[in-house]
Amino acid sequence: MSAGEKSGIPPILVLQKFRQVLECFTIAEPCLTLQQITKKTGLPASTSQRLVHNLVREGFLDRDEDGYRIGLGLVRWAAPGTFGLDMVRLTRPSLQDLRDATGETACLYVRDGAYRTVVSIADTHHVVMRLFMVGMVMALHAGSAGKVFMAYDPLARSAAVSHGLSRHTARTVVDIDLLDQQLEEIRKLGYAASFEERDLGAASVSAPVFGLTGELVAVLGIGAPTQRLTPSDVGALAPKVVAAAEDASRRLGYRPGTR
Repeated sequence: MSAGEKSGIPPILVLQKFRQVLECFTIAEPCLTLQQITKKTGLPASTSQRLVHNLVREGFLDRDEDGYRIGLGLVRWAAPGTFGLDMVRLTRPSLQDLRDATGETACLYVRDGAYRTVVSIADTHHVVMRLFMVGMVMALHAGSAGKVFMAYDPLARSAAVSHGLSRHTARTVVDIDLLDQQLEEIRKLGYAASFEERDLGAASVSAPVFGLTGELVAVLGIGAPTQRLTPSDVGALAPKVVAAAEDASRRLGYRPGTR
């Protein structure tokens, strides 16, 4: 039985009351007694005590003698989100510059297992565009951004292969030997280009973004309709994509020679 069911409070109200308790804590007042929490929330003493007890039990709050603090568990859970927001904010100028330099939509991706997710976009001004949305999730093996992840992170390749190389179009590479050849070529070139591997009529060029200690943290690239991005365009566009990815890496603290 959930805490809400035990207390007789509907689940949504429990979440609202949890938020009320957590919002009591500030930088100026990081540690509060139960009495202070009760006063700040305006909740009945018995309800406040029950909520605080449950929050401590689940790691949202920590007991500090007679007071309470935001729990280290909550801080740990929030850290990935904070990092992601910092990365999006810091690399935003790189995306915008790439969009302006190429005229095409620029995207920043992060990896989660066998998938990549769009976390930031600078949209093209063209009326005809390849549609991207923040939060869009795609397989690693189909498309240039995913292949950059696999080329520079062995764990990404392993995750993709273990998950299975499903075919999205006739151009999707599902042969592991051929895929490995492509990954080796991507490492030599410093970028990847793909044409209609995930969607018909879509093309992309992508490059790696490295973090402070030299690890691959993201991939930055452009996506466009094949009517504007053809294989013959890659020679002119790839250096712009690589330069934008290098700029994003510098903004995240990476220095050449760290890897």
